[in-house]
Amino acid sequence: MAEEMTIVSTPYVSGYRVVAVLGFTWGLVVRSRGLGGNVIAALRTIFGGEIHEYSDLLNQSRQQALERMKEHARAMGANAVISVGFDSSELGQSMTEVLAYGTAVVIEKESAAPSPVRLS
Repeated sequence: MAEEMTIVSTPYVSGYRVVAVLGFTWGLVVRSRGLGGNVIAALRTIFGGEIHEYSDLLNQSRQQALERMKEHARAMGANAVISVGFDSSELGQSMTEVLAYGTAVVIEKESAAPSPVRLS
């Protein structure tokens, strides 16, 4: 079983320190809703409300992009990705691109006990 990869949107992982910055990592997915899904979604736009077909498609795409980013980071030798974000755009009329990106790093648990912040 592969070691768990730590993924955070913050530029740090609480309780850990970054010992190596390996660089930019990403995972990219381009997905299209099938003709049937597009027809159903088009019909739903007439009545308004959430278009579940597209919500599901985007959720699946984000998860797949995140998994590809993890694979890329692992191949770089990372055990964590910090400052993770997503971007998406439309390609043509029926395709959506989803990008997960971040900074691949090697982290290790802090050995020193945390000390309180003192202002005086």
